Amino acid sequence: MLIGEYTHSQDDKKRISLPSKFRKEIGKTIVVTHGLDNCLFIYSRKEWTKIAEKLGNLSIGQADTRRFNRFILSGAAEVEVDSIGRILIPEYLREYAKLSSKVVFTGVHNRIEAWDEASWIEYKKSVRAEADRLAEKLGEIGAI
Repeated sequence: MLIGEYTHSQDDKKRISLPSKFRKEIGKTIVVTHGLDNCLFIYSRKEWTKIAEKLGNLSIGQADTRRFNRFILSGAAEVEVDSIGRILIPEYLREYAKLSSKVVFTGVHNRIEAWDEASWIEYKKSVRAEADRLAEKLGEIGAI
């Protein structure tokens, strides 16, 4: 399971080191794609296959399904993890997530999210302000 939060800096060539704890679980070839809330989603190849299969089985008759599939699937890129654990995220994905010099990697069960550090700090503030309400909502549906 992927959990935790780690901040890393991009080098001069825009490479970023994946946290070592994540590298052990995610493998040498990963898939990076548009995430939600202006972050990137990073999956192992195995986990990506499951996600892509689920999305691919949805009806193309629904406009929202087509739009979301295009957003997630066409934005995806296979990325190699080098011998010392660095990745090079494609420019279009770095621009989408507005990644600056410091990138926060968060483990979210079956995926890693990559956030611009300032965006992550602001996002956490907004969630903290609503944590009690969110917990109640999840309690209502039996999730916690």
